Amino acid sequence: MRKLFVALMAVLLSVQMAVAAGVEHKVAIHVDQSDPKVQNMALNNAMNITKYYESQGDTVVIEMVAYGPGLTMLIPGKSKVGDRISKMALELDKITFSACGNTHRKMSAKAGKDIKLMSEAVITPSGVVRLIQLQEQGYAYIRP
Repeated sequence: MRKLFVALMAVLLSVQMAVAAGVEHKVAIHVDQSDPKVQNMALNNAMNITKYYESQGDTVVIEMVAYGPGLTMLIPGKSKVGDRISKMALELDKITFSACGNTHRKMSAKAGKDIKLMSEAVITPSGVVRLIQLQEQGYAYIRP
């Protein structure tokens, strides 16, 4: 009986240690508006989520997906939140800013030249498809 009790306590201790090590959460944030208020809200959501989970001993992986008019948040000279994005990219090592390749191609064609994106941006073929992929991988979906 004593051996069973010791074994049970060892299992409970290992489970408790695994929980104490923290959980990794995954969040996809959707931005499809050029409104700086909406873009700032998306960035605020990312910071608030990160602060909350870090205060719980957890980590969070965030991917912000911008497409359509929301892509302006990742275009130097057009972005009203560019400084915040650059700062957040330095502060948060688990944040990604994904730019829709479809939107980028259309904007570039309309402008007659390649539209440059911020160095923090990573082009994904399709913003909508990327959001689907992230949700299929277990990411929580947030739309500010």
